[in-house]
Amino acid sequence: MLFINLLVSSTLFSISAITWFSAWIGLEMNLLSMLPLMKTKNSNLAAEASIKYFIIQAMASATLLFSIILFSNLNLFNFLNSPSLTSVMVNLTLILKMGAAPLHFWLPEVVSGLGWGPIFTLLTWQKIAPMILLSYSMKMILFMSIIIILSSLVSGIQGLNQTCLRKIMAYSSINHMSWMMCALMGSFNLWFYYFVIYSITNLNILLMLNKFRLFHFNQFSKMFAYNKKLKGFFMLNFISLGGLPPFSGFLPKWMTINLIIGMNYQILGLILTSLTLLSLFFYCRLMFSSLTLNTSESLTLAQINKLSIFFFLSNLFTLSMLPLCFIIAWFY
Repeated sequence: MLFINLLVSSTLFSISAITWFSAWIGLEMNLLSMLPLMKTKNSNLAAEASIKYFIIQAMASATLLFSIILFSNLNLFNFLNSPSLTSVMVNLTLILKMGAAPLHFWLPEVVSGLGWGPIFTLLTWQKIAPMILLSYSMKMILFMSIIIILSSLVSGIQGLNQTCLRKIMAYSSINHMSWMMCALMGSFNLWFYYFVIYSITNLNILLMLNKFRLFHFNQFSKMFAYNKKLKGFFMLNFISLGGLPPFSGFLPKWMTINLIIGMNYQILGLILTSLTLLSLFFYCRLMFSSLTLNTSESLTLAQINKLSIFFFLSNLFTLSMLPLCFIIAWFY
């Protein structure tokens, strides 16, 4: 509980900082609070993942501190809007910290050694501080457009041949980061709305994967052996995560496309929408695998009934958010 409180407070400290040095201190506190949460008992893979995470984040923090020292006036954020060497270094450092392309190489490797709980924290909460700090440079349109396109392209291509569910969720996070950065270019409120919808949908999926100890494709029938409702909820959440209508994950992407078209970035919207089809393909492959794969391993009926009510309520909450989404879109 101590480290969770420190994790939350350090993120809030970073995003409310008025100088880059205080933002850097908040990011360091965030790193130190995340490391104990990643380590699980008697797990060498988790220990290896936490060491990798520490090395990458320490390199990024050192580069960020060096960039801050290069810039003498620490109480101004405006230097990020000019295409200088210092602004590019700071932006690349923040991109490395949150795991967006082309500096995403560490994220799937770290995620593949963690449990589903730390994975959820790493893929959602740990993106908040770097992404909000990155929002101060959103006037560098060409730079941000390249990062957005690369994140969508790389996540779609590298996610196609994956059978490890943890790596698939990591590449899915990279793809959604491209959409969130695109939303952040025009509206902070839209970014926050997208982030909340993504986090809740991601939470539902990871809760099911965690309860049934699923890590690979060939384990799906263990989850779906006796209960078709769980299979349906799982597939609907992945459809929502992929952004297909009429589910709640569709509306943030639709609003983002409308926003960037209104900002006269039609080419960026077209490229981003086209590349998202790649990630949608491995979402569909994941759903079809849950229907076709069979193994002898399965849960007992008693285990399923004990968990069905919880999953029904949590998934119903997510999938029934569509009317609320349209109300928000109307006022937006």
